[in-house]
Order: sequence, then C-alpha cells, then structure tokens
Amino acid sequence: MSEPTLTIVVIEDDKQIRRFVRSTLEAQGMTVFEAETGQQGLREAAFRLPDLIVIDLGLPDTDGIDVIRELRTWTEQPLIVLSARTHEDAKVAALDAGADDYLTKPFGVSELLARIRAQLRRRNRGGQQETPQVRFGPVSVDLSERRVTRDGEVIHLTPIEYRLLTTLVRHAGRVITHQQLLREVWGPAYVENQHYLRVYMGHLRHKLELDPAQPVHILTETGVGYRLVGTQ
Repeated sequence: MSEPTLTIVVIEDDKQIRRFVRSTLEAQGMTVFEAETGQQGLREAAFRLPDLIVIDLGLPDTDGIDVIRELRTWTEQPLIVLSARTHEDAKVAALDAGADDYLTKPFGVSELLARIRAQLRRRNRGGQQETPQVRFGPVSVDLSERRVTRDGEVIHLTPIEYRLLTTLVRHAGRVITHQQLLREVWGPAYVENQHYLRVYMGHLRHKLELDPAQPVHILTETGVGYRLVGTQ
C-alpha cells in the first residue's frame, strides 16, 4: 500500500507566490490547498486538517501573527512563515506566536523544501515516544542515562549546559528564540539576559562542534535564536 499523500495549506495573498509554492510542492507529490486571506486560511486549515501550513504575515484582512495565534489554539501541526518582513522583531514575534520556522522572501525552492521536510520529520518524531538517544555528527546524547559522548568519549557538561543541550534536542530542527531558551533553561526572571545564553552556547559549541568558530549543528539565527540541525 502506498503512503498517504501529504496535505499542505498555503495562506498567501500574492497569487504568483501562492501558485509557485503550490506547483513546487505538487511536483513533490503533495496535495496543496490555497487561501488568500487569514479567515479563508483558518477555514481551510480546519476543514483540511493539513500535515503542514505555510503562511504569509502580510495578509489583506488580518496580520498573519494573529492567524498563527488562532491556529495554535487548536492545532500543533508544523507551521512555516514565508514573509518579506526581514526585521528581527517580526521573526521573533512570529516564532513566539507559535510558528515553527521562518523563511524570508525571496526564497529558494531547495531551501523551502528542506525546511518543510525538516518540520515533517520533527512532527513524525513527536508522535512517537521520546527517543532515548539522539545523534548529530560525532555527538551522541543519551537522555535516559543523561550522558553525552563525542566520538565515544564522555563529555562533561555542567547542569546548565546539559539543560541547554536537551532543550535544543527536544526542539531539533526548529528555531528557538532567545527568550524561549532563557525561559526554559534559566526561568522567566532571566528572559532579558541574553549574555548568559551567548556564553553558555559558546561553551556548548566548544565541547561539541568540530570547529566551534564554524558550527554545523548548533546554528545561530541572527537576532532571533538558535537551531539544532542534523539530528538522527
């Protein structure tokens, strides 16, 4: 029996971009439904129950961030923003509202498809029990044993470093804002103390990345937060 077709809802008021995204995804065997306003998008999402939603922020009837908040009251399906808003505040607002990823226009087909695949993998993992062991590059994180190794050698992490790493692991593939990381690792009283985050992220990269100056797994999303990629 063949696998069920993935269903995507695209909420975008620019007809040319909407059709471009649709043709790109349909070429990958996905079923795509379009919406050009926020309200239409909410109806399509509720009726179609898609595997993933792509949304623009500059919609004609409402701000896309309000649509994201409304969607998050009833669905946990992956949500990717496509927007011409490049300011860091817009990215943070969208991610804090519940978006899983943010792609600025103009965007490339390969990057869009890679982001979609990453979110679908993350969704599929979310439907299973937490994987007790996660790998990225030469690093292995054993969550049940609270042990981290690199090339088979145990790496000592401080309690803060370990909490930071496990937070990244739980949200692998997703951009996590500075405020979200600070809240989860240090607590709500520290959400403005980004200096702590930079220092400890530097420690983690020094211990886990092959080249801390050119990280390939613990990535910075400038002005927004961090993302862990390449997990298995």
